[in-house]
Amino acid sequence: MDYTQLIILIAACAVLYFVMIRSDKKKKNAITQMRNEIAPGDEITTIGGMVGKVCAVDGELVTFETGEDRVRIQIQKWGISSKAGFDPKPKKK
Repeated sequence: MDYTQLIILIAACAVLYFVMIRSDKKKKNAITQMRNEIAPGDEITTIGGMVGKVCAVDGELVTFETGEDRVRIQIQKWGISSKAGFDPKPKKK
């Protein structure tokens, strides 16, 4: 194996890292930040598909109301899939 092949292999690994792994990390960080910024009054969707309005946030627990009958449900923050107006795609600079 000569040096040219080795340089091409290293360059291919670097491109793979930046294209796949780094962009996935940015997306995960954006979702974690969104979950940490949840506040009362926000509209959320859970991983299970339930939609409601946040009533209270207590550490890792989030209480939200669903529907007109105002049923309150508590979930962990990691169970929140999205927030109204949140775009999980990282912004390009």
